[in-house]
Amino acid sequence: MAVQSYQELKVWQKAMDLAVACYQATKPFPKEGMYGLTSQIRRAATSIPANIAEGQARQHTKEFLHFLAVARGSTKKVETHLILSHRLGVH
Repeated sequence: MAVQSYQELKVWQKAMDLAVACYQATKPFPKEGMYGLTSQIRRAATSIPANIAEGQARQHTKEFLHFLAVARGSTKKVETHLILSHRLGVH
């Protein structure tokens, strides 16, 4: 049975969970960081499920795979920003 909606994809559901977790994790970050590290983490985290959704809506598997690769790249951005925030002691 074919997937009718990107919302059925487990990877999209997990990506949404990650985005919510990133928003929650960055809530206590200093306000001066709102447009810096906080914004970068949030934007990268939200781009993951957005790219999965956009890719699933495409006509061809090759396009979907491209958007999945972009989403995977965004996961590494989130990881890097979170490691940096930890090293900076941002809470």
